[in-house]
Amino acid sequence: MITPTYDYLLVAASILVSLMASFTGLTLTKGISALPRGRRKIQIVMASLALGGGIWSMHFVAILAMRFPLPIDYDAFYTLGSALIAILMAGIALLIMHFAPRTWLGLITAGVVLGNGIVVMHYVGMSAIRGCLPLYEPTGIAFAVGGASIMGVTAVGVAYAKRDTAHILAGTMIFGSSVVVVHFLAIFWTSFRISGSVVTDINPLIENGTLALLVMFSAFVICGTFLLASTNYVFADFEEAAIADGTIEMSGDARPEIDPSLAEKALSEAFVPSGGAPRIPYERDKRTSFIPADQAIALRAEGHYTVVYTHDEELFCPWSISQAEKRLPDALFLRTHRSYLVNISQVTGFERHKDSGSCHFDGVQSLKLAPVSRGNVAGVREALGL
Repeated sequence: MITPTYDYLLVAASILVSLMASFTGLTLTKGISALPRGRRKIQIVMASLALGGGIWSMHFVAILAMRFPLPIDYDAFYTLGSALIAILMAGIALLIMHFAPRTWLGLITAGVVLGNGIVVMHYVGMSAIRGCLPLYEPTGIAFAVGGASIMGVTAVGVAYAKRDTAHILAGTMIFGSSVVVVHFLAIFWTSFRISGSVVTDINPLIENGTLALLVMFSAFVICGTFLLASTNYVFADFEEAAIADGTIEMSGDARPEIDPSLAEKALSEAFVPSGGAPRIPYERDKRTSFIPADQAIALRAEGHYTVVYTHDEELFCPWSISQAEKRLPDALFLRTHRSYLVNISQVTGFERHKDSGSCHFDGVQSLKLAPVSRGNVAGVREALGL
């Protein structure tokens, strides 16, 4: 039997890679349910690459941390195949969460698939080792599957309980830790022995140094994406303050994929149904749906359309901000800014910023504040009873 030693600096690096990849992947899933179907798929692909690539990178950084007393190579087929498996299973889990009904059964299924992507990737990746033979104990496999399933379900449950920063960070810690725990738990119940005979491999082999370069490149991409994703959190407060002061205006590159005929129909139809309360139309997957007006937190101008903020998500509305102002009741909605129409009953706080101000919405996931321009401060304060 062979007893490997460890480079603990690389072990620490593997843990860091796992956490960065988990944060990046989960951050990329924030808000994608409100996107059109095509863009949602692209975002899921990006998140799957981050999560699956992170699982793979963590595994092989940890493998490179193991020091064997003999030369070690890696089968290229199993090495690259293990990465594809991790990405595929992460993608399946995210498709379940963002395209299937959001139920407990779906959440558990997605968590089990995502968690066991770690297990399958681990054992396929271990099968790539050439130069010594890994031997697996059934106890280790059972613990790995059980632990991965439990931690996967927990991570998905926490990350999707509320789509805010705190829950994404908590989900990051759980899932990032699960990748590390499953790997070293499985390694604990794995022994290594020298191969009894020389086996001629028909697949090309990857040398230890070449694998290190591949893993370094993967980790570099993950680190870069992590920095871009974390920017949203680091600079969020600065951006919100600038919006409130009127220094910058919120804008987005996303445009709704709206069928013109459906948009025209939504504009021409009465938004107040017979005997009902006012409603606001929104477009999703080439279908027009409606929400009660009192469920809208605010509306923001987005070109010729508007973005409707509800408690948990953003919706694309075919109305312009001017049309929305005309159609919605004055007693409920107030223009606070040339780009914002705010539901006064949803405002939980008002803050003055020199000549301007901001309306705050505590507990709302989709929108933290709406700016109040200088000319609208007096009207907003009066509507709020200040």
